[in-house]
Amino acid sequence: MERIIVCIKPVPDPKHWDRVSLDQATMTLKREGIPNVVNPLDRQALEAALQIKEAFGGEVVLLAMAPPFAASTIREMLAMGADRAVLLSDRLFAGSDTLATSRILAAGVERIGAFDLILCGNMTLDGSTAQVPGQLAELLRIPNLMHITKIEWPDPKLCRLTQRIENGQIVWESAPPLLISVIKEINKPRYISFLGIVEADKKDLTVWSNEILQIEPNLLGLAGSPTKMAGLTMRQSRRAKEILTGEAEDLARDLAQRLVKRGFL
Repeated sequence: MERIIVCIKPVPDPKHWDRVSLDQATMTLKREGIPNVVNPLDRQALEAALQIKEAFGGEVVLLAMAPPFAASTIREMLAMGADRAVLLSDRLFAGSDTLATSRILAAGVERIGAFDLILCGNMTLDGSTAQVPGQLAELLRIPNLMHITKIEWPDPKLCRLTQRIENGQIVWESAPPLLISVIKEINKPRYISFLGIVEADKKDLTVWSNEILQIEPNLLGLAGSPTKMAGLTMRQSRRAKEILTGEAEDLARDLAQRLVKRGFL
C-alpha cells in the first residue's frame, strides 16, 4: 500500500447548533465563533485507514477544505495517527456547494499524487447530503462505493467491501484505486494518546490556496455552485409536562391509565 488519502471536514459542534444562522445576502451558513469538531464519520474513515496501514504499510494523508482556523481541529486527527495533512483554504472557496467542494478536493488529491484509496465519511453532520464522495470519485474517474460497513483484503491487491443496503447487504471486490465512504457500523475510532498529541505538533500540515491548485475562479464558491440554500429552520423540541396531585392510590391508577392510553403498557 503506497498512500491512503482520508477526506475530513471540520463541522460546527452540535452542542452549539443553536448559534448557527443564515447569511441572508449569500444564503450560506454563518459559522463564525462556533467551535469546530471533526465530522464523526470522518474519524471512522481515518480509523479504517490506520488499520489498513497497520496491515500493509504506506502513508495516511488527511485532506480537508476549511478556513485557516480549522488547523487545530485537523491536528487532532494527526494525533490520532495520520502521517501528514493538507488543508485547502482560500477565500475563493467560501460558499462552495457539494459540487464546487468536490472540484476543490479533486484538485487537492491530484496535487498530492498517486494513491491507492480515498476514504470518506458517508456524509457530514452539517450538510448530510452524502453527495461529495460520489462527485469526488466521478471527477477522479475512479470507482466509488458508499455505505460501507466492512473492509477486508483477500490479498494486498484486492479489496473486499461489505455495503449496507435496505434490508440487506452486498459484498463487492475491487482492485485499487477506489473511493470508499463508510458508515458508523464499520469500527470504533481509537482514543488519542498523549504521545500522539505530542507527535502531532511535529507532523506536516500544509496549506494550499487556489494559487497552488489553479482552479478557474468561476468554478469555485458561490459562482461555481449550482445549488443554493433556500432557508434555515432550527427545529425546537420541548417536553410536555404535567404534575399529578392527589392520594397515592388515585395517582397510581391515573398514571397507569395514561400509560395504557399512550401505548406504554
